Order: sequence, then C-alpha cells, then structure tokens
Amino acid sequence: MAIKEPPARNLKYNEVIENISKYQGMPLRWGGTIIEVENEETLTRIQVLYHALDSDGRPELTQSAEGRFMLESPKFLDPAIYRRDAEITVSGTLIGETVQKVGKKELKIPVISAEVLHLWPDRYNRAYRDYGYPPSYYYGTYPYGFYGYYRYPYLYFPWY
Repeated sequence: MAIKEPPARNLKYNEVIENISKYQGMPLRWGGTIIEVENEETLTRIQVLYHALDSDGRPELTQSAEGRFMLESPKFLDPAIYRRDAEITVSGTLIGETVQKVGKKELKIPVISAEVLHLWPDRYNRAYRDYGYPPSYYYGTYPYGFYGYYRYPYLYFPWY
C-alpha cells in the first residue's frame, strides 16, 4: 500500500525545502492537516500543514508542524469531505514549487502531484472507546459515579 509503505528514499520536509529543484521528480509520502482546498476546472489544489508520519503513515500531530506543502490532483476533491484540519497522507511525485503569500511573508511551497490520497478518520477519546461512557460516569468524583454505591454503600444504604 502506497500510504503505509514509504518510498525507497524517504525524503523529509527539511531536506526538500532547502533545494526543491534538486529533488524534482522524486517520489514522496508526506502528510499533515488540510489548510485550504481550491478547485479549478482541471485540477484540485490542497494546501497542507506538514507533520511527520508514524509507522502507519498517519500524521503525528503531537510533533510540531514543519511547514506547508501543496498537492495537486486531476480529480475533483470535494471541500466538504477534504475539510480544514482533516488529517491527510499523500503519496506522489514532487513536481516543483510555488510561491504563496502568508500574511506579508512570501513562502516557497513544494508541490506534489498526488497519486494516492488517504483521508484519515477523526481521532476520538480512548476513554469513550474503552468504556462506552466517559470514565467519570463509572468512577465519578466522590461519592458519585455509577459504581459509587458499591464502593461507599453506607452513603446509599444507611442500614448497611
């Protein structure tokens, strides 16, 4: 799978941004969070905030962002699906750079021709997955919580 397996030479963002033209035509597998989606007649451009990828190819949001990159796809990518802050991983080829103004600063942004795109499902709180309810439901603050009457029966049953 192109998203799970990195290319033979896994280029990092910091390497590429120093000399984009040197790596032109090289395969990449990068990811991050979507900043903006622009649809034109023949292609879609997605601007992404770069994050390093974990072993499964998912962006590690706990790591700090290193910069931006742009991906281009000949397909129509609906902005309602590819929405802002969604996590995405792309496998493709570095085709060049573009200059974009962010505030008053002009940035060189690498452009990737997307071959495979993977939109990751939203992350959710592990506590809800494990228990079905937030842990406070079961182990609430004293003397509350679903199991409170087992731990503190004298509060609920004075004859106990």
